[in-house]
Amino acid sequence: MTYRLIYLAALGTCLALSGCANLFKPAKLPPAPAMPEMQISGAADTGIDADWWTLFNDAELNRLMAQMEQGNLNVQLMAAKVRQAQAALASAQSSSFPSVSVGAATTRAKASGGSATSTVSVTTPVSWELDVWGRLDALATAAKAGLQASREDLALARLSAQTSLVQTYVAIRNAEQQQRVLGQAQSAYERALQLTRYRYEAGVVSAADVAQAQLQLSSTQAQLIDVNSSRLQLLNALAVLLGQAPGGLQLATAQALPQIPALPEVVASNLLQRRPDVRAAQQRVFSAQANAGAAQAAFFPTFSFAATSGYSSQSLSSLFSASNLLWSMGPSMALKVFDGGQRKAVEADALAALDAAGIAYKQTVLQGLQEVQDNLVAAYQLQLEQQAQTQAVVAARRNLAINEAQYAAGTVS
Repeated sequence: MTYRLIYLAALGTCLALSGCANLFKPAKLPPAPAMPEMQISGAADTGIDADWWTLFNDAELNRLMAQMEQGNLNVQLMAAKVRQAQAALASAQSSSFPSVSVGAATTRAKASGGSATSTVSVTTPVSWELDVWGRLDALATAAKAGLQASREDLALARLSAQTSLVQTYVAIRNAEQQQRVLGQAQSAYERALQLTRYRYEAGVVSAADVAQAQLQLSSTQAQLIDVNSSRLQLLNALAVLLGQAPGGLQLATAQALPQIPALPEVVASNLLQRRPDVRAAQQRVFSAQANAGAAQAAFFPTFSFAATSGYSSQSLSSLFSASNLLWSMGPSMALKVFDGGQRKAVEADALAALDAAGIAYKQTVLQGLQEVQDNLVAAYQLQLEQQAQTQAVVAARRNLAINEAQYAAGTVS
């Protein structure tokens, strides 16, 4: 189920690439990969619950997933980064508003030929940079895109943790089934070894038959030890996913594998746009685009408005009288004429970052498609393997029935 959802979400990004390419004018993005043929529905409802793991109908899996939501450290780390991005956005947006402060000072000075005097002042300076060229707005846009990218990273971390937990849980249950089968085989080979020894003592079989029976038993015991080790390692991995120390997690043995849900044949088209890693890469392109615009705006003059109001007096008692009131206000313009190439370097860095973000965007899409295609190939091969194993089971049961009939008739030992 997870592979199919990730596959469809990755393919959907190919649709978005053609629509978003016009937004990245300062840098030419690589062409989007062609979208493979697939069957999708135009319905708005995806039919997929956010709690997709409940389709396995496993109460223990649901309980572990609830623990993972609270204890997974990678999810907590991504949540902290989202809070950092929110603070960065608030800081960028605050630059568009006036800055007001309050200052108080006392000084003592002596002029040439005069006596020393003390001055007490209280002022309230106000400064405001006018965003004529959109530099502050571009920085706020970049911060907003960075926040959205952080949220997508959080969604990806949560989805990855959920997927890892389901895969680990199913692998643990599979190991338990292997333990059960190998345990039964070990008991059967122990009885077979004992019977072979009896027959060897009676002179019916040779020592080679006893060695072969011992080999079968020892090989099965080694496989059982290997499966036990794998299950313990999987339990340790599951504990880390839950945010617990390895070795402390206890999981009761299940009697059957989880119910595997059927894959849908048709899905809604809006499901294709829900892959978080691709959306995060897209938001980083938007952020790099805005940063490039802010770097280019640095070549233009800055306009600001400043005002100051307060009181200044040589006596603290008469400080706030009307005669001691002072104020000043007016606009100003500043243009950096020479900076040794610093602004050029900043602009080149921003444009290079934009190119890198566009390449990373395409690489994320291609890597997602590769991962899904690899797993689709594996899923197809596993279906063929399942068919072959089913035929082998049918043949083995038929062989068992024939041998039991021959044994009952006395034709075989």
